[in-house]
Amino acid sequence: MNKKSKQRDPLCAIDGAQADSVPETDGGHSVERLLHDLQVHQIELEMQNEELRRSRISLEEAHDRYADLYELAPVGYLTLTSEAIIEGMNLTGAVLLGEDRKQLLKRSFTHFIVAADRERWLQYFSQAMQQGDRQICELAIQRRDGTVFDARLDSTATVLGGSVRGLRIALADISDRKQLDRKLQEKNTELERAKLVAEQANRAKSVFLSNMSHELRTPLNAILGFSQLMANSSPPPTDIQNDRLKHIIDAGWYLLHLINGILDLAAIESGKLVLSQESVEITDVMRESADMVEPLAQKHGIRVSYFPPECACFVKADRTRLKQVMINLLSNAIKYNREQGTVEVKCSVSLPDRVRISIKDSGAGLPPESLAQLFQPFNRLGQENTYREGTGIGLVMARQMVELMGGSLSVESTVGVGSEFWFELPVGIAPPPAAEQHAE
Repeated sequence: MNKKSKQRDPLCAIDGAQADSVPETDGGHSVERLLHDLQVHQIELEMQNEELRRSRISLEEAHDRYADLYELAPVGYLTLTSEAIIEGMNLTGAVLLGEDRKQLLKRSFTHFIVAADRERWLQYFSQAMQQGDRQICELAIQRRDGTVFDARLDSTATVLGGSVRGLRIALADISDRKQLDRKLQEKNTELERAKLVAEQANRAKSVFLSNMSHELRTPLNAILGFSQLMANSSPPPTDIQNDRLKHIIDAGWYLLHLINGILDLAAIESGKLVLSQESVEITDVMRESADMVEPLAQKHGIRVSYFPPECACFVKADRTRLKQVMINLLSNAIKYNREQGTVEVKCSVSLPDRVRISIKDSGAGLPPESLAQLFQPFNRLGQENTYREGTGIGLVMARQMVELMGGSLSVESTVGVGSEFWFELPVGIAPPPAAEQHAE
């Protein structure tokens, strides 16, 4: 290298010095921005990595939960191929079938169906494969050890590429439910048999009571007739004879009343009681019933008050049976009242289509345990040992007659205060006025 080449050009030197002294403004800013972008990108990657890590943990936890739910579910889950070969199952399914899961795979599920249900299983499997929708079936399954249990199969088709490739089956042990069903069926059969026997016995009882009552009425009419002839004979009987004849006549009428009641009860229970339903004006029945029980009320010193409806009120009923119910309830209210007691008879419209007739007394009242036995035939609740007459079937017949007329009868009672019986009947249609009937 020559000296000339070693010498620097003054102009070049000046230009180089100026270049060295000029700051690299654009390039420095570019590097800083690049470093900043790299740091931001690194932070974003770290945040994404953290989010991915949390997602992976959540997925692992969800997988564990799913695995626990699947494996330890209360029902067995099986996956079958189109040839009914077991492809997979959970632990519960293996326990239900009584074998290790590895030994069950690749085996035919049909093998576990009892012979008696195998044809039904094949029809069920074929239908589930063809239709593809949910199918349910109940049949018996036999384990390897020979034990059998009742199972419920709830299947859903597995579809791949638009075609059914197999079934997913939920398998449940319903042996306990089936056993209860069988016991319930046996109980129902026993109840039906007992009901049939009871109905036959009840019909036989009704026939017996009807025949016996008719047989008793004939000699009883003779006893009453001759007793009355003796009481009115000439010369007249002595005072002692009159007293004895009175006992005979009173006992005869009581027995006749009992026989008539038994006949009515037998007719009701056998379904042979014929009712004539018509529109009955309730005020007329109340007045007629009051006239019939007035002597009994005077005998016991009972004041009977009637509160008829303000306007004409009609009920749909059998007039004769309605009067029989009224007289029975009024007689009981008088007989089982206290001395100088009261009886109130009221009539009101309880509902738009129902009329209520209530009979309230001021007697001793009944405790709850006696109310529960009040409508039992021939149960007089201990009154059979008192001076009060009765048969114990009047209330039973009254309730059944009211129900046959489409109504209901009930009672409320308070010990020391009294009792209130009431019955409700359907509203009847009032007949047209006399002028309209005459015009027709």
